[in-house]
Amino acid sequence: MDWGMQNRLSRLIQSDGHCFFLPIDHGYFQGPTRKLEKPGETIKPLIPYVDALFVTRGVLRSCINPRTSPPIILRISGGTSIIGKDLSHEGIITSIQEVLRLSVAAVGMSIFVGSEYEHDSLLNLGKLVDECENYGIPVMAVTAVGKELEKRDARYLGLCCRIAAELGAQVVKTYWCENFEKVVNGCPVPVVMAGGPKCETEREVFEFVYDGMQKGAIGLNLGRNVWQHEHPVAMVKALRTIVHENASVEEANDLFRSLSGE
Repeated sequence: MDWGMQNRLSRLIQSDGHCFFLPIDHGYFQGPTRKLEKPGETIKPLIPYVDALFVTRGVLRSCINPRTSPPIILRISGGTSIIGKDLSHEGIITSIQEVLRLSVAAVGMSIFVGSEYEHDSLLNLGKLVDECENYGIPVMAVTAVGKELEKRDARYLGLCCRIAAELGAQVVKTYWCENFEKVVNGCPVPVVMAGGPKCETEREVFEFVYDGMQKGAIGLNLGRNVWQHEHPVAMVKALRTIVHENASVEEANDLFRSLSGE
């Protein structure tokens, strides 16, 4: 692996081999998502506790202080909206020149395996990897499912992750699911977890995060369970202990309760 690629990955994946990325890219297809209407204000208290932000270039430039920013993973796919016909009809919307200009640590894009536009998204990933390899920039593939949430099972996600790795992605972001070890074991590159099932309590979030870490994930790329929470700082601190301190569910839950006053 080239020096530049190694250097950028080391900014993202910490010395313990783990990472906690905070995605705030939801507006690129959802618009002003609840609690993310003013991204800069929402994430300001959270930045000290995360290893990187996953963000679009527009929000990066307008809302993130370049002097105090953590490493950046730049969202470079888009072209659809939540009210459009098909969320999977994405393309690459940012040039390699822009990626270099913004001095980011990595780029990220979605792939839609099993959708009408599977072919397009996978070709886009292959082309992106080719271009980014020329400049030592890691690519994170996001195994998106659009509105078809029933696809979040180990067989489907394992297929998506393996294809992303086969096409050259250095990191894969995917959903937690039952039998998550089957997803990780079939993917030869590091896997980070997005959200899992809809959770009613903080403890349920800690449980699926702990399970995923125990089954081989290197970390999180988790947003709404943090910044939409009533106590986001308590949530991010508790999750960080699971990722970087191997805390148990009980320990994380106890920390959350003490910090939130619950």
